[in-house]
Amino acid sequence: MRSNPSIEPFLRFAGSPSTSAFISLCFALPLTLAVAGCTSVPLKEAGTLTSYSNLGAPKGTLAKKRLYVDGRHLATVKTVSIVPTTFSFSAASRIKTEADRSLVSNVLDRALCVALSDKYQMVPAGQPADLTIRSVVTDIAPTNRAAAGVATAVTVGTGFVLPVSVPRLPFGLGGLAVEAEAVDGGGIQSAAMVWARGANSIQDKPRVSEVGDAYGLASRFASDFSRVLISGKEPKGLNIALPSGQRMRSWLGGKPKYPACDAFGRAPGLVGAVAAKYGAPPDWTDKKPKAAITH
Repeated sequence: MRSNPSIEPFLRFAGSPSTSAFISLCFALPLTLAVAGCTSVPLKEAGTLTSYSNLGAPKGTLAKKRLYVDGRHLATVKTVSIVPTTFSFSAASRIKTEADRSLVSNVLDRALCVALSDKYQMVPAGQPADLTIRSVVTDIAPTNRAAAGVATAVTVGTGFVLPVSVPRLPFGLGGLAVEAEAVDGGGIQSAAMVWARGANSIQDKPRVSEVGDAYGLASRFASDFSRVLISGKEPKGLNIALPSGQRMRSWLGGKPKYPACDAFGRAPGLVGAVAAKYGAPPDWTDKKPKAAITH
C-alpha cells in the first residue's frame, strides 16, 4: 500500500519518542487530576440513628451513601418538622469555632426545609408533625484556608485572561459526612441516610474558611436526602428538574413558603453567589438567623 505524502510528516511527528511521551501525558493528566483532585471522606456512623439494620449497601461515586426509605409511609405524610442539626463529638472537635459549626448545620437545615416545602407543610421544631427529621454531622474535613486563598487567586486571575477558569488546585480540600433519619410520632424510622462526600477541584469553588467546602457540601446532602423524602424511593440519576418558584425565591433571599423555615435564616442570594465566586468566607454573607420573639 502506498503511503499518503500529505500525512507522512504528521506520522513522523506522532511516532517520535518525545511526541509519544507528550501524548501519553495529555491522556494521563486529566485522570491524575480527577483522582488527586478529590478529598476522600469515608461513610461514618455516630450511633444516633434509631436503626442501621435497614440501610442498604454503600453506593455512589462522588457522594457515597447508604439508604433506607419506606415509600408507603411517606405517602401518608402531610406535616414535617426539622430538629436543628448537631455535630458528633469527633466531628465538632475538628472545627475550631462554634460559629463555623453553626454555619454548616444551619445551611443544611435551611436547604432541607426549603426543598421539602415543595411537598410537605413545614412546622417548627417541637410542634406535632407526621414526620420529624434529625441530622448529625459525623465527620468533617476542614478546608485549608491558605490553599483555598491561593486557589481563589489562581482561579479568579486566570478568569481575566482565559475564556474559562482553570480547575481549583487539588490541595487542602474539605469534606463532610452526615447521617440523618425521618421518624414518625411513634419513633418508627421512615427513611434514613448515611452520606459522605469530599470536595473536588472541578465542582467546588474554594472559599477562605475552615468550613468553606463543608458549607457547600451540606446543601448537597440536603438536596440528596430531600429527593428521597419527596419521591419516597431511591433517586436514579441526576436531578435535572427545574427548581420550583418557592425554591428560587428562597435562594434569592426571599420569604420562605412556610414560616418554620425562617428559623434557619434567609439565604444570601446573589450577594452570596458573588462572594463565593471570589472566595469570601460564608460568614461574610450568611448571617445567623434572628432569635424568635417569644413574648
